[in-house]
Amino acid sequence: MKPDDATKLQPATDTSVALAKRLRSNTRGEVLFDAASRGRYATDASIYQVMPVGVFVPTDDADVRAAIQIARELKVPVLPRGAGTSQCGQTVGACLVIDGSKHLRNVLALDVERRSVRVQPGLVLDHLNAQLKGHGLWFPVDVSTSAQATLGGMAGNNSCGSRSIAYGNMVHNVIGAHLRLADDAALHAGPVGTCSGRAAEAAQFVRALAYAHRADIEAHWPRVMRRVGGYNLDIFHPRSERPYTANGNVNLAHLLIGAEGTLGFIEALDLRLQPLPRAKVLGIVNFASFHRAMDSAQHIVKLSPSAVELVDRTMIELARANPAFKPVIESALIGEPEAILLVEFSGDDRNTLRRALQQLVELMGDLGLAGSVVPMPDDAPQKALWEVRKAGLNIMMSLKGDGKPVSFIEDCAVPLQHLAEYTAALTDVFARHGTRGTWYAHASVGTLHVRPILDMRRDGAQKMRAIADEAAELVRKFKGAYSGEHGDGLCRGEWIRWQFGPRLDDAFRAIKQHIDPENLFCPRRIVDPPKMDDAALFRFPPAYRTIELKPVFDWSAWNVQNDPVTESIGAPGTGGDSTAGFAKAVEMCNNNGHCRKFDAGTMCPSYRVTRDEQHLTRGRANTLRLALSGQLGADALTSQAVLDALDLCVGCKGCKRDCPTGVDMARMKFEVQAQRRRRHGATLKDRLIGGLPDYAPWASRMPWLFNLRNRSPALARVLQRWTGLSAQRRLPTWRRDTFMRHAGGLGLLSRQALLAAHAAGSKAVVLWTDTFSEHFEPEIPTAAVQVLQAAGYAVHLARSPNGRVPCCGRTHLAAGDMHAAQIKARVLLSVLQPLVEQGLPIVGLEPSCLLTLRDEYLVMGLGEAAQRVAEQALLFEEFVVREAQAGRFTPRWHAAGQPMRVHGHCHQKALGLIDATPAALRLIPGAQVSLIESSCCGMAGSFGYEAAHQEVSMRMAELTLLPALRAAKDCTIVASGTSCRHQIADGASIAALHVAQVLAAHLTEGNTG
Repeated sequence: MKPDDATKLQPATDTSVALAKRLRSNTRGEVLFDAASRGRYATDASIYQVMPVGVFVPTDDADVRAAIQIARELKVPVLPRGAGTSQCGQTVGACLVIDGSKHLRNVLALDVERRSVRVQPGLVLDHLNAQLKGHGLWFPVDVSTSAQATLGGMAGNNSCGSRSIAYGNMVHNVIGAHLRLADDAALHAGPVGTCSGRAAEAAQFVRALAYAHRADIEAHWPRVMRRVGGYNLDIFHPRSERPYTANGNVNLAHLLIGAEGTLGFIEALDLRLQPLPRAKVLGIVNFASFHRAMDSAQHIVKLSPSAVELVDRTMIELARANPAFKPVIESALIGEPEAILLVEFSGDDRNTLRRALQQLVELMGDLGLAGSVVPMPDDAPQKALWEVRKAGLNIMMSLKGDGKPVSFIEDCAVPLQHLAEYTAALTDVFARHGTRGTWYAHASVGTLHVRPILDMRRDGAQKMRAIADEAAELVRKFKGAYSGEHGDGLCRGEWIRWQFGPRLDDAFRAIKQHIDPENLFCPRRIVDPPKMDDAALFRFPPAYRTIELKPVFDWSAWNVQNDPVTESIGAPGTGGDSTAGFAKAVEMCNNNGHCRKFDAGTMCPSYRVTRDEQHLTRGRANTLRLALSGQLGADALTSQAVLDALDLCVGCKGCKRDCPTGVDMARMKFEVQAQRRRRHGATLKDRLIGGLPDYAPWASRMPWLFNLRNRSPALARVLQRWTGLSAQRRLPTWRRDTFMRHAGGLGLLSRQALLAAHAAGSKAVVLWTDTFSEHFEPEIPTAAVQVLQAAGYAVHLARSPNGRVPCCGRTHLAAGDMHAAQIKARVLLSVLQPLVEQGLPIVGLEPSCLLTLRDEYLVMGLGEAAQRVAEQALLFEEFVVREAQAGRFTPRWHAAGQPMRVHGHCHQKALGLIDATPAALRLIPGAQVSLIESSCCGMAGSFGYEAAHQEVSMRMAELTLLPALRAAKDCTIVASGTSCRHQIADGASIAALHVAQVLAAHLTEGNTG
């Protein structure tokens, strides 16, 4: 079935053409009006999709002012956007979207003594706090998306965070806001007594409005701290549990916080900072029932904790299913609890905090829950557990199938004394409508995030409306706030009038008309919003369809449906996806933007150097989704737009692990490359890269000829034009002395001899050397053999029937040639499977090759043989560590002479294997080993050798890896990946070693195992 035409992007209009032309002529910013770019900005972390008129990425405030005036003259509305992670549709609209996150991200002024800072709106919260840490300060509105959330977006949303019980919401921590209005006037909002110009006029108008509506404010305003709906008209008559200001003065900036971009463009924010707590302790309270956890929260907050956060049973099990989170969450559990509360105490004196932790233990005993607390006084385990809690939303969204946890009532706030009753009643509402919700987050302030599982492509909209109506009545019954943290946007805007009444709703309209009389900024937000269930606004409306596609990989694990009550998943291949699961795998991206982070981890190296939405895992997933649903036109999957989006994907697989919903963009790129090759054929570069294992034996016979390009700059330039390989790079040097040519003198066993030794009880192993170590770095497999034999292992070298190295086929996959890759894979499996059947381990040296057996082989249609081999295939360092832990690996070593620093291969990180490398090195007496916290090195196979990518490849390396290497004086640098070692040599002039080489260099003479 073809996609419905109604879902496609609409063509450019005369107005949009004129807008784009004038922006290009009058600004220095990026003007993105093509269909794919608009589509990438049409969604956020909500259920909505609205195509913008165009996208503008300003370089400075002058660009912003010019863009606003051009849009105003052409009567095109304007929508400010930061990270695009809003959950209610605040950052999507049929507007000119102005993305301030790329360039408007500076600290403008810092006053350490007064504990204040002025920032631009695109600055990310974690980046600000990293700059403040050295001053002993932080900005404490610690939202779970702190690694990607921009401060402008947090201000627009009035964000809160886990520690709002101690520090309040965003509004309580902003002391000034500087707004650019539609008529180009500046509004500098601060304490009302200091306001002048437009700010003074606005303050006077709002004061009169507030006094005129004082009775309505007293009657209808929720008396809870977590209330972010509408405009903060109550600044002149505060109704929150926490006053806006400590001294009772009125600050006009507080009116603008939570305005969701509807009043103007934030150019700068003045923020109040807090001393960074010197110590924290954590107590994890385990509960046998969810209701008991909710009822206990009101008692726990009396101990003055800095946070009380909930994780329910479903979230616990989802975290257990994630390899990165499993050991962390299990360290917090006692038995099989239905819910846990993370109770944190923070301050300057750790002994005082330990006493508070003991008081928590005593309190739970008084409540009849003795032995329910897991104390966690140390920093490292606390940090790890908080990371699990912060990933709560994304963990929840990892559910496969069309039914997804939907955000629309996820942040209703009720007084703590009613929390248990409210959650029980809402759980019953879900059950009546054939679904269930997963609960987590802010038990300390009565705001629990819950999302019922709904299928928006079918009956989800009807159920959403029914559940919302019943939830609203519960909120009213318990005197709570319908919008408690994530804002109004498209999904809660219609409830403003219900919450505050018609007169206050009209007062909000009056504020909008006074400050933005032309309705230029974010129309239909807060004032006159659309219905939450308007299907024309959905990302997955009932008319949503995908193209017909026969993928080359097996995506059937995603081609499933789920049960919204039990969350059980159907059998692979039963989901009814016309792309056999490929589209559903792409749709796992929930747009939360975790891939925009810059902290530890790998994802996403191309975004880290470009800061472009196009070169982000999320941006790529959205491009693929639009292509697969026909919204980018016919044959879009193999189009230039998709090719451009995937161009800088280095295949690091960082997203496979770092993305909590498991979006594997590396495999998706392989799929698209194969589809594109089917349609357009192969380039010369594709054939050179893909066929490298085939011509490698010939090249090793004439290395002088194949290495000539490295010695002749003129030839390198000519070949760059023909092949696309950069003349600025030295290619790997071909060797005549390949490993196979001198392996005969290493005491390797034949297959029959190995099997006999194994049957006799001897330690035995199969070494599989890849094309790269065989032909470019034969000293590495030589070292591996020396180490294995020194430990007493009989070693057999895997060879194909023709005596050559059996290739894994990965180079063919990278070139889009699935057919050739499958041929290579079947040959390799035919060599390895008989050995595996005898219980012999397969040991490989190159991570990208060996791990292809454990990843891609399982979805290439290779049958049971692939699964059996994958179970026995180990990296060299994995094997060494496994055998050492079992007491079977006991060669004699001499002590390490200098520290060792390890750069992990991306695929090792993606599959959770990186710890094996330092663990193997620590077998050496006195070894001081540390991991370099780095993303991808940037070489990534052939990527960094290509002229089109050479510059961005080096920029990736310069992010963290090369600076860390230059600072590592008198250290041994260890890198298991051949591409990594070449990048290190090019960028830092350092000869990095494989772990096998380091171990071999520390063997004592006379080792016999």
